[in-house]
Amino acid sequence: MTDVIVIGGGPSGLMAAVAAAENGASVMLVDKGKKLGRKLAISGGGRCNVTNRAEAEELIRHIPGNGRFMYSPFSVFNNEDIITFFEGLGIKLKEEDRGRMFPVNDKAVEVVRVLLNRIQTLNVDIRKSTEVSELLFDQEAKKVTGIKLVDGETLEAKKIIVAVGGMSVPHTGSTGDGYPWAKAAGHTITDLYPTEVPITCSDAIIKNKTLQGLSLRNVELSVLDPEKGKIIKTHEGDMIFTHFGISGPIGLRCSQYVVKAKKKYKGSHVPLQLDLFPEESLEEVFQRLLGQLGEQSKKAIKNSISGFVPERLAPILLSQAAIDPSDVFVSIPHEKLRLLVSRMKGFYLTATGTLSIEKAFVTGGGVSVKEIHPKRMESKLMEGLFFCGEVLDLHGYTGGYNITVAFSTGYTAGQSAAWSL
Repeated sequence: MTDVIVIGGGPSGLMAAVAAAENGASVMLVDKGKKLGRKLAISGGGRCNVTNRAEAEELIRHIPGNGRFMYSPFSVFNNEDIITFFEGLGIKLKEEDRGRMFPVNDKAVEVVRVLLNRIQTLNVDIRKSTEVSELLFDQEAKKVTGIKLVDGETLEAKKIIVAVGGMSVPHTGSTGDGYPWAKAAGHTITDLYPTEVPITCSDAIIKNKTLQGLSLRNVELSVLDPEKGKIIKTHEGDMIFTHFGISGPIGLRCSQYVVKAKKKYKGSHVPLQLDLFPEESLEEVFQRLLGQLGEQSKKAIKNSISGFVPERLAPILLSQAAIDPSDVFVSIPHEKLRLLVSRMKGFYLTATGTLSIEKAFVTGGGVSVKEIHPKRMESKLMEGLFFCGEVLDLHGYTGGYNITVAFSTGYTAGQSAAWSL
């Protein structure tokens, strides 16, 4: 009988296997795929954003899906521990904008390689191409006894760690396998929905691809209440227009609020507001625009506005302010210029929803964290059953937060499983 079986070879599963083995347990790692660490290998655009160096409170703020639950796992294994762990395995890390930590060589495959090497050094029994059909329980004693494979074989274990991910990026093996197992153990699965996913829009300028491929830096995107127009959530950073809507960091971060607003308001379209100059007031932008136009007073405004706003956005903004692109500065009333600036500070789009959960980077919802001991990651309902990573109702924004959750909960689960033998 194995001490600990870890199901799933993603970030949380690999870290769980390391932690359990380092703490003296005999460990078997089971994964249905032919390769371990597939999601890790493509994370961060193939560079692997291993964690984020933010302070604990800042980390929690960037985990909108039950972030407060993470105080306990972070007390066991936090972002600084993740950095120390990988640097101890020979992966030199560098800090980039907004606290994101990457390998100096920008190679996610190296992160996967050192993790797999560490697991092999610890003599973890690795079984790839091995699909689990169900978990085995002693229902009277309310504890796990092992797993049953799709081919009918049963494997006994004292502890089981479920680390199979959610339903996002299914080609890496995350296809929602863990939810029925958790239900069979008596757990609640909260509503599943896509997060960190591109937003779809119905506006003509999106449909006719006028802005497709246009990137905006340091702008602010807000999701608005469909009924009252009040701001639900705002994120500042970079975004990109696509052929179906918007993507990029702030588009992804705002996506879950679009999903929730659509659900709350029974399928309504959800207004979005874009501020091109979030760090300046309307009056400051207006005065700066007057200065630029005054210096080029004989030019048509479509030319004199060049560099003030992106070239492809200029004609749309001028149209919304009812300004003829060929008009010169002196012939344009100040009220129209103020309207133009108000559109720069409040450019509206209409979100119809998001791409599917399969196209999302992260799954929202999952095994209810109310039923998990946060210091151990063990089920409150079934002794010896542990959960970690994205199968849980935990999710963060892109920028190293989700992988930090995966590594932290994985390590906590592995260590706890070993210590409770």
